[in-house]
Amino acid sequence: MDTTPLGRRATRDGEEQLVLTRSFAAPIADVWAACTEPQRMERWIGTWSGDPAAGEVVFRMTAEGDDVPEEVYLVEACEPPRRLVVRSRDSAPFSADGSGPRVTWQHTLELTEAAGSTTLTFTQAVPDGPVGAALAGNVGPGWDYYLDRLAAAIGGADPDAILWEPYLERSDGYRDLFS
Repeated sequence: MDTTPLGRRATRDGEEQLVLTRSFAAPIADVWAACTEPQRMERWIGTWSGDPAAGEVVFRMTAEGDDVPEEVYLVEACEPPRRLVVRSRDSAPFSADGSGPRVTWQHTLELTEAAGSTTLTFTQAVPDGPVGAALAGNVGPGWDYYLDRLAAAIGGADPDAILWEPYLERSDGYRDLFS
């Protein structure tokens, strides 16, 4: 597997962001559904419950095992089928072992459609300095992995056939983007 990060660094709305883009040979409504409907999301990343109209949902990652705790996400913007912005209600450690500084997760999903193809742009806010570099080294490979799982799910392939371990080789490249 190529160890080059597929994401990039960008400044958006005055914040440093990790930006990842993927294109799908699918209508925008299908990609939106795969990213927002609990049953479809469960195939590639996790599921949620609650009422988004009330401003928050409870999300649980299912692709990382059964013991992953639920997280509450505030729905800051939901403009189907084009834009979704969510932010974790509580800060959490960004490392799997629970060490390191606590951060608040902010994710933005934007979809555009042209000529039968849908482009997904996913962003995550990344703090400045060493914390941001460490965070990017942790979550960058993860988002590459999950977006590849999304592509498999949309394309009718088995997301579970995508192995996590090779993505870890991109950690240094993502850290370097934010160093």
